Amino acid sequence: MKLSIIIPVYNSEKIISLLIKSIYKNLKDKIYPFEIILINDFSRDRSWEKINYLVKKYNFVKGINLNQNYGQHSAIFIGLKYSKGKNIICLDDDMQHDPFYLNDIYNQLEQGHDVCYVKYINRQHSKIKILVSWLNNFISSYLMEKSSKIYTSSFKGFNSKIKKKIIIKSSKFIFLDYLIIKNSKNLKIINIKHKKRIKGETNYNFRKLITLWSKMFFIIDTRKFSFRFFIIIIFRFLFKTFFKNYVKIDNNKRIIISGKTF
Repeated sequence: MKLSIIIPVYNSEKIISLLIKSIYKNLKDKIYPFEIILINDFSRDRSWEKINYLVKKYNFVKGINLNQNYGQHSAIFIGLKYSKGKNIICLDDDMQHDPFYLNDIYNQLEQGHDVCYVKYINRQHSKIKILVSWLNNFISSYLMEKSSKIYTSSFKGFNSKIKKKIIIKSSKFIFLDYLIIKNSKNLKIINIKHKKRIKGETNYNFRKLITLWSKMFFIIDTRKFSFRFFIIIIFRFLFKTFFKNYVKIDNNKRIIISGKTF
């Protein structure tokens, strides 16, 4: 298998058919064989029914149904465990990540890069989300000791070696980008155009951001004493004491799959 495409799905029954058609159109004559793994993250609409329909219609589509909402990183992690591709690309289910760029990301991985992240050159998000994303990038860059030029978009690709390290080294907190960057020796960034969401509203909110931050604070290695070390320890204490409702323990042993179509 040359490529595994992993897509977390949440309340996107009206979009995912268009997404699958667009992916197939862009890959059918360029990358084969490939698989698309759709992980239904406990959607409130009929997304799982739509996934089952797509599995029957396309032999390259696979589906996984989770028994509760675990969040994007955990849903992707489950998809990684079932993926068979030499390379992996993750993208959102809302069509804002244009499948046209799948080939560009894939080619960077084939050229020897461990990881390929994207940089949006015309972001279509709201001003509030752009501000929150900037804040998230600023904080994560310092805590993860990464370059601020690396925007940890959910649209990214990496090879199976990185995938294996993610699965082996995962703890009770799943924060993919920390594990991806930590284990990457050759990272590439490409510019892409960002598209407007076709239907519905974003599922991203402040609570999900704080929950994601809590995972980052708990997963980062703190064996080296530094100012960064003390900041992480302080925020771990705050999350355990005052913001414990935002802390979500979701290691792979506790993520329950209620259905899959392979």
